[in-house]
Amino acid sequence: MAELRGVSDAPAQPDSAAAWWRLACALALMTVGSCGMYVVAVVLPAVQAEFGVDRAEASLPYTALMVGFGLGGVLMGRLADRHGVRVPVLLGSAGIAAGFALAASAPGIGVFTLAHGLFLGLLGCSATFAPLVADTTLWFVRRRGIAVAVCASGNYLAGAFWPPVVQSIVDGYGWRTAYFGLAGISLVVLPLLALGLRGRAPAFQAAPARAGRPAPQPSARPFGLAPAQAQALLCVAGVACCVAMAMPQVHIVAYCSDLGYGAARGAQMMSLMLGFGIVSRLLSGAICDRIGGLPTLLLGSALQGLALLLFLPFDGLVSLYVISALFGLFQGGIVPSYAIIVREHFEPAEAGARVGTVLMATLFGMALGGWMSGKVFDLTGSYHAAFLNGIAWNLLNLTIAGLLLLGWRRTRRLAAA
Repeated sequence: MAELRGVSDAPAQPDSAAAWWRLACALALMTVGSCGMYVVAVVLPAVQAEFGVDRAEASLPYTALMVGFGLGGVLMGRLADRHGVRVPVLLGSAGIAAGFALAASAPGIGVFTLAHGLFLGLLGCSATFAPLVADTTLWFVRRRGIAVAVCASGNYLAGAFWPPVVQSIVDGYGWRTAYFGLAGISLVVLPLLALGLRGRAPAFQAAPARAGRPAPQPSARPFGLAPAQAQALLCVAGVACCVAMAMPQVHIVAYCSDLGYGAARGAQMMSLMLGFGIVSRLLSGAICDRIGGLPTLLLGSALQGLALLLFLPFDGLVSLYVISALFGLFQGGIVPSYAIIVREHFEPAEAGARVGTVLMATLFGMALGGWMSGKVFDLTGSYHAAFLNGIAWNLLNLTIAGLLLLGWRRTRRLAAA
């Protein structure tokens, strides 16, 4: 107990035991708090049937949740910068519980969408993602990449754990019962976990040089650009990669239902996809500590594009399980790499707001991709064109990441000269 009091009463050193304890609490918080991102995809077929809407309209609650999630990440990040990360987390606990309860009572798709956008997204899940990732970047220096990867893995742990659990409840008792249960869990568990987020962040320190490579350092002109321009490009890249990412993640359950394999098979594939995403995030974090954020982003984006291509010629049951696993393994490290890029190239005092802004863009990409894929399906009657659309957006992300990497290397050469 004395050790825990020390964690809360005095600033700790980076990469210390106190930092790892805090990381464990953040991981658990994100695992529970991110459940709303994935269960809405699980209940999509049941909600569509009950409310009598088309696929695009049934996808709107997910889109609203992700838009609210993104906007809330910026607001919660600023709140964490001023008052500490526990304040937004406690606020988010109440928002998540209220969102699930309201959605479970919704008489139609309008209220269901509002519950996801306002309460689950803006005031709820947003508090358990961007603020926790930004806070983690402040507690680690030498192991920052792997620490951020562990923290962000909570998002995928939620995706691996909750879909099959919720699908079994939906099959036995209906989606409304599942949502009421999630409301109760969120109201009790999240405030208890928030007790572990005590203490002040260590003083800002520069990253150590990597073997044979100079480490990126915060600059007044990141990538040789004005800070606003650099962040804008990162935001566009975040939208692009996540439009592509959303295609399988949001629609794999519906896709399997359309192919005749059933929603339960699709939920299993989503769980498999996100379970391998955890492995991907941990591997990417270790890679990031060696080569930096931008090269890691470029690698992950290229592999994600390859996995999307594999969905086009293969739609057999076994093939879809294999490709779902590969997709998770390839793309899991993309989003955490943005937090590392921001921490490496921008001033650390702005971490909460800037990380929140870039992660907001990735969430907007997920929101846009979820709706757009449903719309393309409604227009064409097939997901084939939706996969092609995702591949095109992925190419845009690759282009921007490559240009930013070239810009950073150019400025480094000029500084050396």
